[in-house]
Amino acid sequence: MSNHSEIRFKWLRGMYIYTIVGAGSFGLGMLFAPGLISIIFGIPFKEPIVYGIAGSTFLAFAFVSIFGLYSPLKYVPVLFLQLCYKSAWFLFIVIPLIFTGQFPLYALVPAILFATYIIGDIIALPFKHLFAKN
Repeated sequence: MSNHSEIRFKWLRGMYIYTIVGAGSFGLGMLFAPGLISIIFGIPFKEPIVYGIAGSTFLAFAFVSIFGLYSPLKYVPVLFLQLCYKSAWFLFIVIPLIFTGQFPLYALVPAILFATYIIGDIIALPFKHLFAKN
């Protein structure tokens, strides 16, 4: 097991709070006020099923992050999963769209927000602890 003195507990808790507030608000908005989210962020509301899946996923991350406030190391995989899917979105969606000149303006705010989560998760995650052998 890794040395707990190397773990940034304040960063971990900060990322859990950021996820609760950010993903929770966005998830609730997508589920209960998709028209408002569409207006605020300019995200087209064309497919309610996909919008609902995304909203439910964001809300689930927020809900599980509440437990991370009380047991930060136990719930580190939640932040790692968040880092993985947001990084994958950048790598496989955002970057190709930018290079082909097809990146939609409405995706700028979510891209900036996702980038802040990626940076925060990289700083907060105790990778030695996460990948330590039991």
